Amino acid sequence: MKRLLLITFTALVLSMMVAGNDWLGPRERPELKAKAAVLLNADTGEWLYAKNENRAMPPASMSKMMTELLILEDVRNGRLRWDEPVTAGRYAASAPGAEMGLEPGQTATVEELFRAMAVHSANDAAIALAERAAGSEAGFVERMNAKAGEIGLSGKTVFGNATGLPRSDLLDFPEASSERDTVMTAKDVALLARYLLVNEPEVIRFTTEPAAEGTVGEGGETVMLRTTNEMLPGQRFGTKGNNGLKTGYTRSAGYCFAGSFVRDGRRYITVVMGTDTPEERFEETRKLLNAALAWEGTSS
Repeated sequence: MKRLLLITFTALVLSMMVAGNDWLGPRERPELKAKAAVLLNADTGEWLYAKNENRAMPPASMSKMMTELLILEDVRNGRLRWDEPVTAGRYAASAPGAEMGLEPGQTATVEELFRAMAVHSANDAAIALAERAAGSEAGFVERMNAKAGEIGLSGKTVFGNATGLPRSDLLDFPEASSERDTVMTAKDVALLARYLLVNEPEVIRFTTEPAAEGTVGEGGETVMLRTTNEMLPGQRFGTKGNNGLKTGYTRSAGYCFAGSFVRDGRRYITVVMGTDTPEERFEETRKLLNAALAWEGTSS
């Protein structure tokens, strides 16, 4: 009987610990409207806040951080060169959503495409890079999922394509990887962001740019592609210490943002998923950052 009571009590304590895991800081927790969110001290690995952190959800373009990771690895290992020309195919040039305006057969360098993807979240650029790196988007997706396992992301995170677009948007393209939707947990988004920053720090060279220069159309007209990250200093929600990382939006995902902030030598990674407006994702992120600064005594 005593053993049974001990087992029951232990199970109750463990259930309380799990249920109360939406706040890990020593002060009042922030109240967030986001469907899921996490706050990570990237230096120590300590989770300071978590809400629905293990729920698999569509991440929209935040999943492009995995595309960025693989392309940066290929450049570093000599499989790709920044100045290497890439020719856009029909699928890349016709993909919906954010774009740099590629035309079928148009050529751009790996660096131009990467910059358009990292700064402006251009889907056409991401697909062109994926096809160049792996021969097809489906082949690139295999690499994405293999890398996810290699770096320790959970089995709940599955990549379906190189962009984060819903598969329903890709069914008209036989070249597309459209067998499944991409889903990620907020925790895995943060872990991917941390891995990207630690192992491929060159990404910051791109994610801190307020705009990228691109060329579109047969005449090669120059266009400016504005950053989608409005928390960069000088932007509408400009915040000290922000140096990226990735926004996202689809109808199914809502508005999302994975942020990186450095204050007093400490790096914080924030993830907000499923807000109702583009502004709200940055407002919710600011709540998380302010909580981190209060909890850990970092200057604002």
